[in-house]
Amino acid sequence: MINQVTVVGRLTKDPVLKHTKDQKPVINVMIAVNRPFKNATTGQYETDFVLCTLWGKQAENTAKFCQKGMMVGVIGRIQSRFFENAEGKRVYMTEIFGDSIQFLSKKQHSTERSLDSVSSEPVPVRSLAEMK
Repeated sequence: MINQVTVVGRLTKDPVLKHTKDQKPVINVMIAVNRPFKNATTGQYETDFVLCTLWGKQAENTAKFCQKGMMVGVIGRIQSRFFENAEGKRVYMTEIFGDSIQFLSKKQHSTERSLDSVSSEPVPVRSLAEMK
């Protein structure tokens, strides 16, 4: 049997590294993946949100080098599980347990992030004669 999946999309939040009771590094990231077709009713592309879990060095590097909005690719396997919520109802989850992650865009520094929000409208430039 083959259980392998590849997902490419953007991180929906800044990754937060956690550790298990045994001090193993683990990180859960949500990846927004656009569907390759438009919704017939709205005419818009829809997005799926895929939960991925990474362990060990993969988790540490993701926390260190990634941030919200970055494009990443994850290769791993699909795993399903369930738990009981506070109301006692069984909740089923399907997630990807990542074997590897590729960083497909660069992490931006805070100054670069703030520049992204600046308008791209041209700024009028005065000539030297106008400045005198």
